[in-house]
Amino acid sequence: MSERVGSAVSSGSAPPIEAAPRPEPSPPLPPRPPAPQRVLPLRRPGRWIATVIVLVLVAQIVHGLVTNPFYQWDRFLYWFVRPTIIDGLWITLQVAAYSAVLGLLGGILLALARLSASPVLRAISWTYVWLLRSVPLIVVLLFLYNFSALYKTLSLGVPFGPAFVTFDESRLATDMVVAVIGLSLNEAAYAAEVVRGGLLSVDQGQHEASAALGLPRGYQFTKIVFPQALRSITPNYVNQLIGLIKSTSLVFYVSLLDLFGSAQSMGATYPGDIVPLLLVATVWYLILTSLVSVVQFYVERYYARGATRSLPPTPLQKLRAGLRDLRARLRREAAV
Repeated sequence: MSERVGSAVSSGSAPPIEAAPRPEPSPPLPPRPPAPQRVLPLRRPGRWIATVIVLVLVAQIVHGLVTNPFYQWDRFLYWFVRPTIIDGLWITLQVAAYSAVLGLLGGILLALARLSASPVLRAISWTYVWLLRSVPLIVVLLFLYNFSALYKTLSLGVPFGPAFVTFDESRLATDMVVAVIGLSLNEAAYAAEVVRGGLLSVDQGQHEASAALGLPRGYQFTKIVFPQALRSITPNYVNQLIGLIKSTSLVFYVSLLDLFGSAQSMGATYPGDIVPLLLVATVWYLILTSLVSVVQFYVERYYARGATRSLPPTPLQKLRAGLRDLRARLRREAAV
């Protein structure tokens, strides 16, 4: 009986043993963001040393100007707005304005002659520019001032024939006329090269496109070519204009009392005030050239439309942007 039970137990099949299921792997944790770090600018000790040296030199110059009694700032204030100086300043403005307009018009004509297909016009224009740029301005003024010694009268009539109208050169050539003509002739020679360079800077495709449209040559120049050339002409000619304002000081040698001439004559009358008078003339020239530079900025900004992605900011816009940046920086520092 026991054997039968034992055989039954031994012959019976044991149930299979199943393996335990493996746990699924957990998803990886997202990477931890790096801790914020402060970006330190690159240290430039040379720049700071140069800045300190320049500031020290400027402070010394200003201190010397203020404390040196040789400059006589009280006499400077006395002469700065005297009627004699203001009259000379007005003459300087007149001479500079007339010469600038006439010089620019003459420069445009000379530049067009240089670019003309006529060899005669090209040769005459080149000769004029070469001659007037080679002769010093003071020589031109003195030559015109003594022009009546060469030609007593001027006349209009048939070339190499009878004269219809005669002018007395000594009456026409006043000091103002001599100064304006001399400066205009000299200015036209330099303005011609400035205008010619500006015209050559215009893309040749603009000329071809305007010609393909059948536009008149005058319309092409005034409406298409010249406005684009002004972007290049303006900064260069303003430099010439600043030089013209300073060149007006030479008209003193043709007996025209401009700003410098008035200061020079007052210095001869009051020898002790020669330094304050020279400072008066210097400051007025600085004011005039600064005003021209301001006009130059806005003229360049006007003609930059369509040529740049964004117009350069004006000084007022720069000031507003600087104040906005300063307020934003103060708010960030206060939040930290």
